[in-house]
Amino acid sequence: MGRGIAQIAAQAGSTVFLFDMQADATRTAQATVFAQWDKLAEKGRLDAAQVADCKARLLCADTLAALAACDLVVEAIVERLDVKTRLFAELEGLVGPATVLASNTSSLSITAIAAPLKRPGQLAGFHFFNPVPLMKVVEVVAGLKTQPEVCQRLATYARQMGHTPVQAQDTPGFIVNHAGRGYGTEALRIVSEGVADFATVDRILKDQMGFKLGPFELMDLTGLDVSHPVMESVYHQYFEEPRYRPSVITAQRLAGGVLGKKVGEGFYRYEGGQAQVPAEPPVPEVDEMPPVWVSPRASRRAELLLLLKNLGARIETGASPSPDALTLVAPLGFDVTTVAVVERLDPSRTVGIDMLMDDATSRRRVLATNPATRPDMRQAAHALMARDGKAVSVVRDSGGFVSQRVVATIVNIAADICQQGICSPSDLETAVTLGLGYPLGPLAMGNLLGPTNVLEVLFNMGTVYSDPRYRPSPWLRRRGAIGLSLLHEEE
Repeated sequence: MGRGIAQIAAQAGSTVFLFDMQADATRTAQATVFAQWDKLAEKGRLDAAQVADCKARLLCADTLAALAACDLVVEAIVERLDVKTRLFAELEGLVGPATVLASNTSSLSITAIAAPLKRPGQLAGFHFFNPVPLMKVVEVVAGLKTQPEVCQRLATYARQMGHTPVQAQDTPGFIVNHAGRGYGTEALRIVSEGVADFATVDRILKDQMGFKLGPFELMDLTGLDVSHPVMESVYHQYFEEPRYRPSVITAQRLAGGVLGKKVGEGFYRYEGGQAQVPAEPPVPEVDEMPPVWVSPRASRRAELLLLLKNLGARIETGASPSPDALTLVAPLGFDVTTVAVVERLDPSRTVGIDMLMDDATSRRRVLATNPATRPDMRQAAHALMARDGKAVSVVRDSGGFVSQRVVATIVNIAADICQQGICSPSDLETAVTLGLGYPLGPLAMGNLLGPTNVLEVLFNMGTVYSDPRYRPSPWLRRRGAIGLSLLHEEE
């Protein structure tokens, strides 16, 4: 992280001093950045004169005192509060009163780091993401006593370095690590409940919602030695808030050293750096397809009926299904079993389909069986929905489908970030799309799927199943209730 910050600062025209307690580390860092600039020159992204100028601006400091004349000092050392506070206390005695002190911490409180200082107003968070030259967002974090002009100076400098600054208050996880809790933790809950396996969850979220990596692919890439401690840190710093609760799955795998891609084994096995993903179940062969009856309460019922017509299904239009009909329900947040009982349907012939998102924009359809669903009805539903060649996943019954649960959780946590005033809605969207690589910001996801639909998923899962993890944020509840865009700022 320190090397990356130094690289983009020098490229922006600043004279940069590298310092590490181990002199060899300083020289190695300088040589590594020099080599990176040489590679950029080979690719035509920098010319020889630019490389020479950059190298001339990147210097090694032999002592901490050599940083005395700096206008900005950015710390990127071990994530330990005691070590950081000692460093900044020493720096404060060396630099001028106008020098900005910045911490690249991703998990520690800026207020706590600044508390022992004589000038706590001069310290702020300046949180970059790895690899720094490629991840074009930086969180500018104000501690309790940080002077506003300090954050303004950091934001201006971030733009000079070619990065996009987002302003955050000093809360656990800031913006990106806070907003990112919904993706992995909810996926882990889904697997822990036996709804689907790792590969199926990844496929669904990539194909239905457009995520570049599934949550388990992402955790394999970052490594559980990094991601699980962040889960625990945010959970404990928010005083055991249920929606951030970590999973025993990652705790056990971390203890067993099954960390991810870097050790060759995680949620997937890796051979030659490639994940060994299990094959999808084949589409069943069905000799005679039963007629299909669709619940009047199904979400997107008109679209579902049109889809069935296009797939060549024999559609029943009676008030209730015939004794031979495959019965389709499309709940939001409810499990298929509950819907079958409430609507007085035969559970053995009832299958659920996820209609939260537009089928035309999705590369995968997801079905859910209940414990009583007959194998022939399961196979018929799978075969029917795969007739046009679109991928189909069949999962076990649960309150809410995979995408419903994960996306609703993402949107709800994002709404709560806005409710708490941690950042503006626009900065939230920018931070998440640039920092996490989501296809849309979480609030834009909520708009796309419909705030009332997201609320329905949360209400049904939170109220019917008495689960506080799905308690809707007041910010989301107000907007969903009156139909305003989630991106609308507070008056």
